[in-house]
Amino acid sequence: MNAIIKRLAVTVLIAMSSNQVRAEVPIVIAHRGASGYLPEHTLAAKALAHGMGAEYLEQDVVLTRDDHPIVLHDIHLDTVTNVADVFPERRREDGRYYAIDFTLDEVRRLRATERVDSKQRKPVFPNRFPPHTSHFTVPTLGEELELIQGLNKSTGRDVGVYTEIKQPAWHQSEGKDITKIVLAVLDQYGYRESKDLAYVQCFDVKETKRIRQELHCQLRLVQLLGANNWKRVGTDFDRGELAKSMREISAYAQGIGPRMSDVVWGRQADGQVILTSLVEVAHQHGLFVHPYTLRADDLPEYTNSFEELVKLFFVDAKVDGAFTDFPDRVLHVRNRHR
Repeated sequence: MNAIIKRLAVTVLIAMSSNQVRAEVPIVIAHRGASGYLPEHTLAAKALAHGMGAEYLEQDVVLTRDDHPIVLHDIHLDTVTNVADVFPERRREDGRYYAIDFTLDEVRRLRATERVDSKQRKPVFPNRFPPHTSHFTVPTLGEELELIQGLNKSTGRDVGVYTEIKQPAWHQSEGKDITKIVLAVLDQYGYRESKDLAYVQCFDVKETKRIRQELHCQLRLVQLLGANNWKRVGTDFDRGELAKSMREISAYAQGIGPRMSDVVWGRQADGQVILTSLVEVAHQHGLFVHPYTLRADDLPEYTNSFEELVKLFFVDAKVDGAFTDFPDRVLHVRNRHR
């Protein structure tokens, strides 16, 4: 009898955990803010995304030389700032400018801009905000959290944060423990428990495990998935290998962040959409699924409209949320199909 009671208790706890991390309505995560309209990761892009109604705002975080966490997608500065003009002599041998080589005061002297290609110096998305116009800066993580919390107070909304720790192994090779620094800042601003409106994500499996097992972080953890080695069986993954991977992830994280192509494979000759089993298997292991990145100006070949793309993921694939550069447009489609 005691064994039966214990098994029932474990089942209840697993169900409660799953309910806590799964959303009844898929959430809309502003990818680097409203980056389809304003330069990525600027405070202006985050304010716009907040005003558009996004439920979570993403922060990619890297470190400066003096250990300040700044909100920047890459460890490099040259694709999204005018660093080459301000500090032409500070590039490394590979021609790139690394945030970790600059103090916060030096970063504050830079202007942030729409992303350009590192080699051709042309806009990655030509129809977005014109590069090197207006005035934007690179914010610290603390500055962004203060903005979000301030907007939450003034608007009466509860918008959460979705923080990615960028390249922790690389930072460690440079002598810096980015993870401890980022978690300390999140804690300082009140993000420390699973009930808080905060996610922490990372591509580095070893580091994501460390966040839970060694650093004992209680925030909801997301294992980002890049290129994977799951065996393909036709247009789907080998379910045995997939189940094994999801089971391993569920031991330390609450969710996964896969590429769009890992969720929707394409279309058959008759036009039928091909969905992989990833979402189904992840859900079976209590994991939520937040794929990246839905872009209106970068549609995959299997769809002809952004509205159709959003519907494929939110309605057909049944994801629990998604990253997007265009939060207003995703919200519009999601709300129509609720």
